[in-house]
Amino acid sequence: MKSKKDIRVLLVDDEEVFVDTLAQRLRMRDLLVDVVYNGSEALDFVKKNNPDVIVLDLKMPGLYGIEVLREIKKGKKKDIQVIILTGHGNDKDEEEARQLGGFDFLKKPADIDLLVAKIKEAFAEKIERAMLAAAFAEEGVFDTAQKIINKEE
Repeated sequence: MKSKKDIRVLLVDDEEVFVDTLAQRLRMRDLLVDVVYNGSEALDFVKKNNPDVIVLDLKMPGLYGIEVLREIKKGKKKDIQVIILTGHGNDKDEEEARQLGGFDFLKKPADIDLLVAKIKEAFAEKIERAMLAAAFAEEGVFDTAQKIINKEE
């Protein structure tokens, strides 16, 4: 099982100073962190890489965070956990993010320890789902395994 040093986190935010500082703070807590500055870059990154958790801003130029979340959850990498971290979200945004499969919804400025805890929780849930799905797949129950990965069970 991966340790927290092996948790790959992708930060997506157009506020470059904020996100670069956040990345440094997360790296100091032994997380593997990559940074992109808009939704299109996030989708390109996900096509080529396998982050475990994405921390995603909502309001960005081009693709909004909800659109990015929607694309990730309907793509081939549905198991990526997504935490929304925004200064502009409201209850409607939170409800939509959760319906689309977002793991959590945090408001800026989020406490760094809370964010790290949420990243670890998201990662742990991803691993538990993968292990459960693998157990069903090993027994030949592939439909159930796929539903677990897609959070449809």
